[in-house]
Amino acid sequence: MSSSLQKVLGPLHLWGISVGLVISGDYFGWNLGWAHANFWEFAVAVGLVAIFYSTFSLCFTELATSIPHAGGPSAYAHVALGSIGGLIAGFFTLVEFVLAPPAIASALGGYFHFLFPLIREGWASNGFFLLLLGINLLGIKQTARFELFVTLTAVFGLLFYLILLFPHFDLAKITANSSFSFWNLFPALPYAIWFFLAVEGVAMAAEEVKNPERDIPRGYLSGIGTLVLLAFGVLFGTAGVISTNEVSKLDYPLSFTLGNLYGSSSWKTLLFTGIGLFGLIASLLGIILGYSRQIYALSKEGFLPKILSRLNSKTKAPSYAILCGGLIGLVSLQFGNTGELITLSAFGACGMYCISMISFFVLRIQNPKTPKTYRAPFYPVLPIFSLVLSFVCFTTLTIYNIFLFLILLGGMIGAFLLYLGSKGFSLRKVPHSSLSPEKEEGSLSRGDTDF
Repeated sequence: MSSSLQKVLGPLHLWGISVGLVISGDYFGWNLGWAHANFWEFAVAVGLVAIFYSTFSLCFTELATSIPHAGGPSAYAHVALGSIGGLIAGFFTLVEFVLAPPAIASALGGYFHFLFPLIREGWASNGFFLLLLGINLLGIKQTARFELFVTLTAVFGLLFYLILLFPHFDLAKITANSSFSFWNLFPALPYAIWFFLAVEGVAMAAEEVKNPERDIPRGYLSGIGTLVLLAFGVLFGTAGVISTNEVSKLDYPLSFTLGNLYGSSSWKTLLFTGIGLFGLIASLLGIILGYSRQIYALSKEGFLPKILSRLNSKTKAPSYAILCGGLIGLVSLQFGNTGELITLSAFGACGMYCISMISFFVLRIQNPKTPKTYRAPFYPVLPIFSLVLSFVCFTTLTIYNIFLFLILLGGMIGAFLLYLGSKGFSLRKVPHSSLSPEKEEGSLSRGDTDF
C-alpha cells in the first residue's frame, strides 16, 4: 500500500480550507484597529493588506507546489538560504501559529461569556483551549470535508449577521467622520492583517490536490476573494449601525452589535453567537493542529530537539509538539491581551512572508528552467510588489510596536541559542529534491496543517 497522500482535493475543498482557517478573524480581533484609526483610515489599511495577500498567495503557491514539505516556509528557506534561513523562517512561522490560538481562545471566552454571563471569560478561554488540546492529543484531526462544513456554517453566520444589520444601516454613521490621516494606517495594520492571517496554510495541501496547476490558484484566490468580500461587508456593516468606539476594545464585537440592536437575550443575537462559537472552535482546532505539525517538522529536520518529533504509539499524534506549543499558548493567554497576541502573531506572519519572498527569488534565479506545475504570473513585477509590501508591513509593525519587537527579537535569540546548544549549524543547504519525496518523511509530516 502506498504511503503517499491521496490526491483528492479540488478547488472547492481548497476554498473551504483557506476560508475556514481564517474566518474567525471576521468574528473578532479586526475591530481593535478602530482604537488606532477611524473608519476610513482602517478601511484603506484593510484594502492594502488585501492586495498584499492576493499577490503573496500567487508566489507562495509556486513555493508550495515546488516543495510540498512539512516545514512549509522553513523548508523553502532551508533549500534556498541554508540552515540559518530555515531556522529564521521556522521561528517566524511558529510565532504566527503558536500565538494565534491564545488570541482565538480569548475571543472564544468573550463570546461564551456573552451567552452565559455567569461564566467568566478567563475560565471559558482556558477551558476551550485545554479541551481542544485534549482533542488533538487523541489524534483527532480535521478533514477537508469537515473543514468545508464548518466554513459554510461560519460564512452563513456572517451573512446572517449582515442581513440583521441591513434594516438598521445608516450611511451617515460612516460618512460622519471623513477625516483622514495617512499615519494612522500603520498602527492599525496588524488588525487588518488579522482578517487574512494564516490563509497561506492552504498552500501546504499541494500534495493532495488533483490538479495543482489549475486547482490551487482557483481555490486559493477564490478563498482570498471571499475573505475580502466578508471583511469589507463586516467592516462597513458594523460601522453603519454602531459607533466604532463602542466595539474597539471588545473580544465579541459582532454579538455586542446585535445585542445593541435587538437585545442581548433575543433569539437572533443568541443564534448568531452560537454560530460564531462554532466557527471560532473550528479555527482554533485547526491552528493547534497546524502548529503541532510545524513543531514536529522542525524537530524532524533538526531545528528543534528531537523529542518534539516523537509520536504517541497509540494515537500517532505528535504529543510532545502539541503540549509544547500548548504550554506557550496557555502562558500567553494568562499574561497577554488579545491585541498584543494579534500583533505578535502578525509579526511572525510578516517575518515569514519576507523570508518566503526572498526564498522565492533565490529559487527562481538558481533554477530558472526547472519545470514547475505552477508559476506565479507577471514575474518579476508581481513578486517584487509582494516582497516590498511584506517588508513595509514588517517595518511598520516594528516602528509602532518597539516593545513587542524586542520580545520577538529575544525569542529569536533564544531559538538560535537553543539550536547552537544542541546541534549547531551543521545542517547544510540542502538540494531541492531531498525535501520533497514522500519516502523520506512520514505522512504525518506532510503539509503545514496536515489536512
